[in-house]
Amino acid sequence: MKDPREPGLLHSVVSFGGVVTIVIAGLLWLGISLHSLLIVALIWIAGNAVGIGHGYASIKTAMTSGIAKGLGAIYIFVLIGVLVASLLEGGTIGSLIYYGIDLLHPAVFLPAGLLLCTFMSLATGTSWGTIATAGVVLVGLGAALGIPLPLVAGMVISGASFGDKMSPVSDTTVLAAMTAETDIYAHIRSMFYTSGPTYLICLVAFSLLGLQFAGQALSAERLLELQAGLSGQFAIGPLALLPLLVLLALSLRRVPAEPSMLASVATAVVLAVAVQERPVVDVLNSLQGGYVANTGHEQLDSLLSRGGIQSMMWTLSLALIALALGGLLDRAGFVRVLMNGILARVRRAASLMSATIGAGLVANMSMGEAYLSIIFGGQLFKASYEEQKLENHLLSRCLEEGATLTTPLIPWTTSGAFCMGVLGLSPLLYAPWALFNYINPVLSIILAYMGFGIFRQVAANR
Repeated sequence: MKDPREPGLLHSVVSFGGVVTIVIAGLLWLGISLHSLLIVALIWIAGNAVGIGHGYASIKTAMTSGIAKGLGAIYIFVLIGVLVASLLEGGTIGSLIYYGIDLLHPAVFLPAGLLLCTFMSLATGTSWGTIATAGVVLVGLGAALGIPLPLVAGMVISGASFGDKMSPVSDTTVLAAMTAETDIYAHIRSMFYTSGPTYLICLVAFSLLGLQFAGQALSAERLLELQAGLSGQFAIGPLALLPLLVLLALSLRRVPAEPSMLASVATAVVLAVAVQERPVVDVLNSLQGGYVANTGHEQLDSLLSRGGIQSMMWTLSLALIALALGGLLDRAGFVRVLMNGILARVRRAASLMSATIGAGLVANMSMGEAYLSIIFGGQLFKASYEEQKLENHLLSRCLEEGATLTTPLIPWTTSGAFCMGVLGLSPLLYAPWALFNYINPVLSIILAYMGFGIFRQVAANR
């Protein structure tokens, strides 16, 4: 059999455009499930791959390679389900909500929540861990305070994304610096030129939005009712916060995410048995099936009944299909040819930066994983940055702005599916409120065309 041939630019545009059309039309107009749409898109791309000479074995290998590259995220999916269930069993989330009811007023809830998620993500280097812990608590508090949940979720993702992006212990931050072959602290300093102003805009915006809910404070009777429900279900106390302190301490010591999460789970399980007086069999079973609350308060029961491995299976299955689709798009060359077609028309530094950011979005939509998009963008654009004598940390900054920030906004990426599974909201609902995630790339492009924040090697080496 002849080797598969490279697809043409028009063929690549039609193939990729077909995927986007299938997903958007199916979701927004026809109401078809995302899993089914991605399978249809996978069949569409497989048919186009056959048209350029790929056989069944080649297509299957490409799909398998895409899944293999995303295994790290899949491991985290499973552990997040276990972590959330254990934190509920150990009374950690219940205690945080109990104390939060006393501390947070609707008028300051959004900016305070943004800062909390920022600092937690900055310290731990993981936006996913922040969303699964502080995010779950803040969504529960927001619901109790009468603040729209999509707005709360957008605030959580904005703060977690900024902290993760600026953290020297973040995996995406390290990967972007490594891919662009630049120093990680030079990379972070470069990001601050665009991320800093964006974050200030978001802080002001969430503060103003929060003022709209200043009059929605719950009555003292209602607050006492919520706290009574929590104290009746859990032994509330500072000791219940120990699993989060373990997770934070290990993250600061740069212990990898998986063992850090397992240590936190183990601590929470011990608390559940020793302090919450839960039967060990029930605790271990909940790690698989999720925690089921029985406070007698419908709103609390809905909030607290979550977690477990099974809660992540919808997310995991979606991620597997998306990664398989991304592997086929990559191996068949459709995305590479499409990006090279764009790159051939780039002449200015600002245009190159815009193309890098745009490529991150396109790669996320096609490959479903920010790690792959960062690596792909680095390989595709590095030579062009060298030709224009731009600093490597400028490339790493644009890789993060295009890939890291846009992935939670796309429902079929691993990050978008994760947020949907943990927060219970589709990215289509919270994306308009994830201000940092889309303002930052747009502002970066605007500033680039204004000539701000462009670093050239020639100027640096004089």
